[in-house]
Amino acid sequence: MTIWDNEMKWLLCGLFGILIFASVVGYLLSLKKQNATIANLNARIRAWWAMCIIAIVAILIGQIGSLVLFALMSFYALRECITLTPTQRGDHEALFWCFFIILPLQYVLIGIEWYGVFVIMLPVYASLFLPARIALAGDTRNFLERAAKIQWSMMIAVYCVSHIPALLMLDIPGYENQNAKLLLFLMIVVQISDVLQYVFGKLWGKHPIVPKVSPNKTREGFIGGILSASLVGMGLYWITPFSWWQALLISLLITLLGFLGGLCMSAIKRDQGVKDFGAMLEGHGGMMDRIDSLCFAAPVFFHVVRFYYT
Repeated sequence: MTIWDNEMKWLLCGLFGILIFASVVGYLLSLKKQNATIANLNARIRAWWAMCIIAIVAILIGQIGSLVLFALMSFYALRECITLTPTQRGDHEALFWCFFIILPLQYVLIGIEWYGVFVIMLPVYASLFLPARIALAGDTRNFLERAAKIQWSMMIAVYCVSHIPALLMLDIPGYENQNAKLLLFLMIVVQISDVLQYVFGKLWGKHPIVPKVSPNKTREGFIGGILSASLVGMGLYWITPFSWWQALLISLLITLLGFLGGLCMSAIKRDQGVKDFGAMLEGHGGMMDRIDSLCFAAPVFFHVVRFYYT
């Protein structure tokens, strides 16, 4: 069985069917009434079209295509993180290592399926190397703060994101050549949770969860988005090696982690006094604004699947 079996075809038909329906609804709403919420919704729908098409192209190319796609996503996300927290001249050589040696090496390790090194290279070896390289530059001003910012950026933008294509390296009995469905399952459930939290929050949100961090995240949006996205995940159990109740629990786990990831990224933006990490994607801000939820969900999802299903 290949990844382009009937299950994959039905999944893609459903995904693009939803996008077509959303596009029609967004267009009709824009004809009826023009406001910032509708404009933002249509911008999000257009960005979703672009991201879905890119994801399908990567799957068509195969594992190498997915690795290149997510490596580029890590590169742009890392650039946004570093730009948001300005560095000093003494950090430049360490940053060269981050962008052009450590980042590609992380994805090469996934490509050759060297799990033992891939899983510890950044949190152990890179985390020791980078502050040492900064110290060798001889600039001690705000040393701990600078090293921590670079290490945090690498962990979030590179290490966590790299666990998404790493799903393709898992050897799950009875699920051979179908791991791309797991990748899509993760992205669909986490991202639709973000969308549904936004929708529920706009429709019924009245009580902010953490108003000083993200006043737009409400209890109503959180509960409605998390529960409905978990049900969507349960409904997609047929494309995974999970049973329906396992898919429900795993979906609940990754949507909760996605919420926490978005909240942490909002805290960083609030601290820096900016609305978005960048302006790369219309309606979504920068790359990190789009994948903030996946950063927390991806590594946990990867290790849950690896521990229980391989």
